[in-house]
Amino acid sequence: MPHFILDCSNTVVQSKSPESIMQLVYNTAKSTGLFDPEDIKVRINPFQDYMAGSSKDDFIHIFANIMEGRNTDQKADLSQKIISELNVMFPEVPIISINIRDFEKATYCNKSMV
Repeated sequence: MPHFILDCSNTVVQSKSPESIMQLVYNTAKSTGLFDPEDIKVRINPFQDYMAGSSKDDFIHIFANIMEGRNTDQKADLSQKIISELNVMFPEVPIISINIRDFEKATYCNKSMV
């Protein structure tokens, strides 16, 4: 925990390596001090086929899933920092966004917990 899943247009990973994009998100999340660095997970899903409204604009959207317990200001700061860094890396991409969802401790389970 946390998981950062990046959906993006295929041209995004053609202009920069997936590794460099994931590393940027990892480094930015780590820099907030909200997470144990060993727990940060980042994945990327490039899409060849997609619609962005009535156009086919390039996009990056991050689904951030984090364990509950961070306050709204911390989550807003995390969102703004990640989007700011991606905007520097991809000034030509018109759509860059993120949403943060909280996992509930009471219902979260992984392999080591059973």
